[in-house]
Amino acid sequence: MGDTIKTDVAIIGAGPVGLFAVFECGMLKLRSVLVDALGEVGGQCAALYPEKPIYDIPAHPAIQAADLIVSLEQQIAPFPTPRLLNRRVESLSGAAGDFTLTTSAGDTIHAKAVIIAAGAGAFGPNRPPLEGLAAYEETGTIQYYVKKREDFRGKRVVIAGGGDSAVDWALALKDIAASIHVIHRRPKFRAAPETAAQLDAAAAKGEIDLVIPYQLHALHGLDGHLTHVEVADLDNVTKHLEADVLLPFFGLAMELGPIADWGLALERHHLTVTPATCETSTPGIFAIGDIATYAGKLKLILQGFSEAAMAAHAIHPIVFPDTALHFEYSTSKGVPG
Repeated sequence: MGDTIKTDVAIIGAGPVGLFAVFECGMLKLRSVLVDALGEVGGQCAALYPEKPIYDIPAHPAIQAADLIVSLEQQIAPFPTPRLLNRRVESLSGAAGDFTLTTSAGDTIHAKAVIIAAGAGAFGPNRPPLEGLAAYEETGTIQYYVKKREDFRGKRVVIAGGGDSAVDWALALKDIAASIHVIHRRPKFRAAPETAAQLDAAAAKGEIDLVIPYQLHALHGLDGHLTHVEVADLDNVTKHLEADVLLPFFGLAMELGPIADWGLALERHHLTVTPATCETSTPGIFAIGDIATYAGKLKLILQGFSEAAMAAHAIHPIVFPDTALHFEYSTSKGVPG
């Protein structure tokens, strides 16, 4: 039997944008509850790349993802917010001012408004179609996320992929690993131009071996422990790379889960919202962060932060219909007690 909670705003998703929504709601004296399918707050920042540096957070030239979550938690500390973790919202019913949500753990939440900050829904890695993959996953010689760079010290690392994750981690691990091979099926990488240039420079110095144009072909090892990764070029000519660990970075498979059945307008598995308020097609339900889409949308954490503020201000009249909101800067009003 789960909990029964009555609150002003139910926030679905406890990633960085969901956490900041707690702060923005708190500044307007709106009570919140956080619900997340993961066992900890932080979303992908905590679960997938806690040691990865983020460079586009204002006032932080660089900040590790885990440290960003710590700072966001400190920021929302003045606002007592129940956290329902390790569960997902299964149903959502009602109307603006009177919503009822139920979770997979049997909780019931009564809220006047809802903010969906669920990233792009539940996520998992796109796995390469290789024979014997599961055995190597069980031993950790194939991993899809990097949680601690020190785990790769002195190891022969093979990275597969051509996007930002593959390039960023190749650069981050080159001074820790014994060797780095980066496999990509075409010479040009899809990463940000600056980091792609850094990759080329590291390859020119012999710090990273670019295995291009090749793609994964087979795995070789004993009892689930990797010894070699076999790759093939476009003519199906193969070669073997010595490896202790394979990191395939082929993106994440996203699923909206029950959110897709709530009758909200969708566009390519994202929730369409009104840009000025971030309200979905259902009044009283808002979407922010990666799950929200509109003309000109940028999938940046800082844009999600802005959307959290806009949604909170749009929710205020739903919760306090008879109270005018006089906007004040935080420098003048402080943080409510």
